[in-house]
Amino acid sequence: MLVQTLAQEISQLEANLCSAFADPTRILILYALNEQPRNVTELTIDLGATQPTISRHLKILRDHELVNTARQGVSITYSLADPRLIQALDLLRAVLHDNLTSKANLVIDIKS
Repeated sequence: MLVQTLAQEISQLEANLCSAFADPTRILILYALNEQPRNVTELTIDLGATQPTISRHLKILRDHELVNTARQGVSITYSLADPRLIQALDLLRAVLHDNLTSKANLVIDIKS
């Protein structure tokens, strides 16, 4: 039973988070929103991307319920739905860093 429950949770995790984290622009958007809520124009300027690109990525993040929206007149402001997302991304980045460092050290040892 535990394996079945774990399998369901992992499937849900992949469906909700992993696919949303699959694009670097979406990760950059999440980090930007962690600093402060922003609208599409602000994200476009901050990330140096086009408005259609930012809007497309925000739609995916909205669909995965990773960002919240608040209408302010004609503008929509986006905010991070859960700050733990940044903790998860930081942890994944640390694992990747350690992995790359280990591989680099292996190459150095081989060359020595």
